[in-house]
Amino acid sequence: MKSVIKVIQEQINNMYLIRKMALFEMKSANKNNYLGMAWELITPAILIMIYWLVFGVGIRQRADVPVGDMVVPFLYWLMAGYMVWLFFSQSTTNGSKSIFSRLKIVSKMNFPMSIIPNYVICARFMVHAGLIAIIIVILQFGGYPINIYYLQIPYFAIATYIFTYALALILSTLSALVRDVHKLLTSTMRIGIYISPILWDVSNIKQDGSIATAIITAIVRLNPLTYLIDGYRAGFFGVGWHFIEEPGVTAYFWMVTLILFLIGSMLHVRLRKYFIDFL
Repeated sequence: MKSVIKVIQEQINNMYLIRKMALFEMKSANKNNYLGMAWELITPAILIMIYWLVFGVGIRQRADVPVGDMVVPFLYWLMAGYMVWLFFSQSTTNGSKSIFSRLKIVSKMNFPMSIIPNYVICARFMVHAGLIAIIIVILQFGGYPINIYYLQIPYFAIATYIFTYALALILSTLSALVRDVHKLLTSTMRIGIYISPILWDVSNIKQDGSIATAIITAIVRLNPLTYLIDGYRAGFFGVGWHFIEEPGVTAYFWMVTLILFLIGSMLHVRLRKYFIDFL
């Protein structure tokens, strides 16, 4: 428990530094581009259109997707889910290599290493916030006006941030000691989008009684991202208070998140003194 408190204190005491370094991270990543940070929004827009053309038009014409008591066009449904996946996947991948890629610099400074994955995630979160604003504008023209259920979107944004940091803290610690962890994560992320409710609706899976179908359905339902994505969609399309109407899923999500954060804090605090040995 001391490790958890120590990591939390380091985040609180360095909030200003985290924000400044996150801004620097974004600017330095795009300083050689003519359009600058605009690419942070252009790239996901292009990817969404590609997925829509392939899975919504190319393979077969996708029907409207049920969300609560209504049905929404596949493109809008895809945007709300892919936005969450983009933030999670980029933050986790970049966060996993954040410590070992900066060890030479950090080793010469009095620097709390636990904030490194945090400021990397914070940089991606700023882009995430921009995508949320753009999607809200698009939905206004699509017939889905701002509603009372939008109030839950900040909750799900914070929940996504905390879950991502908890996982990135574990991965960044292990990757600093064993570089193969980052390579394995990069490969695993390529299938992650297909075991999350982003390109297809888990409720539409045909239960044919086979073991494979049962396993796939269970994996998707147990995936914490399913809770987060469903929550964003409930807010955007105004179909209910997802975190209240699904108390069991909410409890499961926070239990998983807290366990990950506990493990990540213990590993990080105990092992970070050995990071310098792996330069």
